[in-house]
Amino acid sequence: MSVPEGYVELGLRLGRHVDGLVDAYYGPPEIARRVESEELRPPVDLVADAESLREANESAYLDAQLVGLETIARKLAGEEIPFADEVERCYGVRPRRTPEADLEATHRALDDALPGNGSLTERYQAWREGDPVPRDRLQAVLEEITEDLRGRTRSMFGLPEGESAAIDLVTDEPWSAYNYYEGGLRSRVAVNLDVPMATNFVTELMAHELYPGHQTEHAWKEQLLYREQGRLEAGILMIGAPESMIAEGIAGLGLELLVEDEDAFTAEHLARHGVEYDTEVARAVKAVSRPLKDVGGNVALMLYEDGISEEEGLEYLVHWGLMSDKRAAQSLRFVTDPIWRSYVSTYTDGYKVCRDWVDGDASRFQRLLTEPLTPADLA
Repeated sequence: MSVPEGYVELGLRLGRHVDGLVDAYYGPPEIARRVESEELRPPVDLVADAESLREANESAYLDAQLVGLETIARKLAGEEIPFADEVERCYGVRPRRTPEADLEATHRALDDALPGNGSLTERYQAWREGDPVPRDRLQAVLEEITEDLRGRTRSMFGLPEGESAAIDLVTDEPWSAYNYYEGGLRSRVAVNLDVPMATNFVTELMAHELYPGHQTEHAWKEQLLYREQGRLEAGILMIGAPESMIAEGIAGLGLELLVEDEDAFTAEHLARHGVEYDTEVARAVKAVSRPLKDVGGNVALMLYEDGISEEEGLEYLVHWGLMSDKRAAQSLRFVTDPIWRSYVSTYTDGYKVCRDWVDGDASRFQRLLTEPLTPADLA
């Protein structure tokens, strides 16, 4: 058996232990059928499988992926792995805390950027959540924005012939949205309605999940790596491996390359549906608020390394993240989910790693979309 085939089998076997660990599979169906028909392999055997595959492997990309899967298998087998080590082994970047001095500076800058009376928390929440896209217009708004982003992505980076995407509105999930890549160059994006959809987030979300984010990357890699180059390992997408760090970096960065003025773009589309949008305030807030995205990562480190309680984690999210109680609870649900707890840093660290490597060069972003790169390749 080849190392790529063994890697696919290992991923599928781990996925039988942890629901959701296999993000997508569109590889040979006979491999999936064979694994599904087996007796469940004990995690300790999967650790040994990962070690054997690493010994036989000569690909730096696959080795990084196998380290992540081996780490998951070790945790399933009962091994205690310090949280920061777990994140680094799974995703290729060691998590670091954002100093509270940086968050204090962000709060001061937001205090200047946000108009109105009341506390900073009240004003930020009013901007972030106070005027969401009405539910009865959300589907149409998301679809219109998506089509514009899709056309721009096709012009700048190309898209494989026959790719497609659909948007579903859902509830009761630990994330704001999720891209279910179905193979066959198709994605289904589920958008969670548990927290109202802010007008200042709709473009970012669709760029992240679809164009030029997850759908664009997955479709290109299925077409080029799996279909044309015959790389078996490209037929499975795994949570818990460095490809997720790159994927989230692509999804977080792409909009900056695709749209020169995100807020003017958003305002134009929302106006067609009778939804107002203050571009001036949005630009001012977004220019200084990015460090708030790091607050969830701080909470994860505090929960799993410092031993704070979930109640203290909620208080931290509300205070430093300027979150409403509802949004903080949603964020904490993500950070405490067994699958997603170590994933949280991929959003911020993935963005930083990809941003620094791309450095505004669209041709480098194109390489991220089409080549099997790891965080180590971008260091």
